[in-house]
Amino acid sequence: MLTYIQQRIGAETGVKPGAEMLVAIEEAEKHQKPVAFIDRDIRITLGRFWGRMGIWEKIKLIGALIYSLVSVEGQDLDVDELTNQDVVSAAMEEFRKFSPHGAQALIDERDAYLAHQILMLGNRYDRVLAVVGAGHIQGVQRYLNAPETLPPLPSLTADVKGLPWGKIIGAAVTIIFLLLIAAIAFSGVGLEVLIAALAYWILINGVLSAVFTLLAGGHPFSAATAFAVSWLTSLNPLLAAGWFAAIVEAKIRKPTTGELRQIIEAETFSEMRRIPLFRVVLVAALANVGSSLGTVAYFVFIFPVLGIDPTVVITEGFSNMIRMIAGFF
Repeated sequence: MLTYIQQRIGAETGVKPGAEMLVAIEEAEKHQKPVAFIDRDIRITLGRFWGRMGIWEKIKLIGALIYSLVSVEGQDLDVDELTNQDVVSAAMEEFRKFSPHGAQALIDERDAYLAHQILMLGNRYDRVLAVVGAGHIQGVQRYLNAPETLPPLPSLTADVKGLPWGKIIGAAVTIIFLLLIAAIAFSGVGLEVLIAALAYWILINGVLSAVFTLLAGGHPFSAATAFAVSWLTSLNPLLAAGWFAAIVEAKIRKPTTGELRQIIEAETFSEMRRIPLFRVVLVAALANVGSSLGTVAYFVFIFPVLGIDPTVVITEGFSNMIRMIAGFF
């Protein structure tokens, strides 16, 4: 998504992403000067970027990226305005407000990393010409003027391990569901209600996951796979219905690595959606969304659908359960 948005902005402005770096390399080669690539590895940057952000920042980011997929097209973008330092500074500050932790990884840490590399090159060469993005000029210059403020280099490349919110939420869902089923079983409302509660879990999760798979343009077999596994994957924080649906989709559509270029060059979202590789990714994402919505819908509507009083079921169920457990001791 980031690559696609970058390519679309480049198409609108007539400037290919990374063109300034290519020109710098060409000029260096023309004058027979050595070239050093001093930015941090993109895998480290994205890993720290994702790891630093909280769950709310991640949700906002995904929403903003999806919006950007359709909003970039057709905008009148002025490349001179985009590279104006005042505009760049305002954009950086806006991003800090939007995602403070993300800005640390994408901007501040890279400023420090670039400054480290420039200073190390300065110890080897008499003169160093550094070509950096407009958004990094002020930050890098600030560190070069005061090297003592630089954070240690190893701290800029270490893995960031945030709270595994996906596993935490998944484990919570599993515990709540099992406790709910146990409460129904011990409450005395009857075997029919217990069977209905289990059946609704399978149906609600399965139907919504399958519907969202079809909305992604997935094959009916992929939708059937999502339906079949979503009730189970919703109870296991280590599994996701979208993974299984995407595997089936990939087996049927057979995407190729060359389609990555087609995704980048696509003009519209609907055009991207017709590309098998993008469709596989979309199936994985939307099948998981459907399964998650199914889980939420189940807990919200299960008691009204079953026609039972949740207070009675929970109090009676747990009381009977505790008495039964106490009877073993």
